[in-house]
Amino acid sequence: MNRKKAGILVLIIAAAGALTFGVIRMHAAKNKTENTGETAYVDLVSNLADTGSLGTNNYYAGTVETQETWSVNKNTDAEVKDLKVAVGQEVKKGDVLFTYDTTKYQQDLEQANIDLQRLNNEYTSMGQTISQLSKEKASASASEQADYTIRIQEQQLSQQQKQLDIQSKQQDIRKLQDNINHATVTSQMDGVVKSINDGTSDSSNGTDTSYITIIKTGDYRVKGTVNEQNVGTLSEGTPVIVHSRVDEGKTWKGTINKIDTENTVSSNSDYGYSGASSSGGTNYPFYVELENSEGLMLGQHVYMQTDTGSNVDKSKGIWIGSYMVDQSDAKHPFVWAAGKNGKLEKREVKLGESDDTTGEVQITEGITMEDSLAIPSPDLKEGMATAPMSEMPSESGKEGVMSSSSIPLSGNDVISGSYYKDTISSSEYRETESSNNPEVSAAQKEAAQGSEGGSEGYADSTDDGQAAGGAVAAD
Repeated sequence: MNRKKAGILVLIIAAAGALTFGVIRMHAAKNKTENTGETAYVDLVSNLADTGSLGTNNYYAGTVETQETWSVNKNTDAEVKDLKVAVGQEVKKGDVLFTYDTTKYQQDLEQANIDLQRLNNEYTSMGQTISQLSKEKASASASEQADYTIRIQEQQLSQQQKQLDIQSKQQDIRKLQDNINHATVTSQMDGVVKSINDGTSDSSNGTDTSYITIIKTGDYRVKGTVNEQNVGTLSEGTPVIVHSRVDEGKTWKGTINKIDTENTVSSNSDYGYSGASSSGGTNYPFYVELENSEGLMLGQHVYMQTDTGSNVDKSKGIWIGSYMVDQSDAKHPFVWAAGKNGKLEKREVKLGESDDTTGEVQITEGITMEDSLAIPSPDLKEGMATAPMSEMPSESGKEGVMSSSSIPLSGNDVISGSYYKDTISSSEYRETESSNNPEVSAAQKEAAQGSEGGSEGYADSTDDGQAAGGAVAAD
């Protein structure tokens, strides 16, 4: 091989080596980026705006209903002869609702009286037999005394059984007579016929098995629905505001006086709200006693929210927790938003009013309900990849999942939580340390020990090793 060819071969080998080295470095850089876990987790503004100061969606579907209902259960042994009312009809106390056909009762009563007479005759006859045997025993010989005693005892036992049969037949007669006397059923209160379950119409609501249900006219209450995931956020005595679905300007105040967790209700998507009452799973009814029901109609659909005491009108603009807005520069407040390309970006917003009671701030320009935001944190950088909050890892040793239901109780709390870093939790540190795992670095141990202040889970460590942030999530 001559020197020229050797030189060319060296150049080819060098170029190939450089290319291979470059590919390896690119692959390593990619792996490094992927392994850092530097992803900003974001949540939809529509979710954040639908969240009140309690930290959960606090809008609940409801229906106006009467304070009292009265149900009539039909006697299954009889047939209804004449139905006097219809669904929606107003009735007064004492009005006839329906009458039973008493033909069968009359026939059964006649037969029962005949049976009773026969039983009484048999009882009397047994008494006479006992008297006769007693007389014969008195004049019988000593050898016959035992036989007479046994025969008398047998008659006495038969007579006792006959007495029980007579009492049972008398009870049957009283029941038949009572059914005949009450063949006409009347209303026990003023109201409106809500349903009739006669088996031939669609008037029954499918859940109430009563023959006729009447709802009392007068004062109303509101029956709300809360999902199993949010039922714990409500309690009896909680004040609420009831909103009209037709006129947003009309509201009523009330108090939750009962949460019925022993019964369930079917979710109703007709309400048109995707809040706590229709997020899937089991739903439970709760009841709101109103201060004043003037202007409400029976059966009217409404929606409710817990009364935080705020008097701020939030019908305009987008209201979210003030902790979502970086106001370090008062003249240029901004939010961390997911851009069209999925990368994190600073987006300046225009602020309006604020509500100190709920810790919310009004955004008039800069974002829409379709945007997604990350919770501000010093670790966030423009250009970072974004992912939905629901995809945030929750494995042991990493911060827990952060969702819109984990927002702080007031706008003064700070959550440095939408940025995920590969730090080890204090619980995992203790477990790992006890197994003498050499892979736990000193930095990880320091980070874990820095969160020992009582809030394991979702907190970044500051320079002095103390846990910062306000929300705690499960490891």
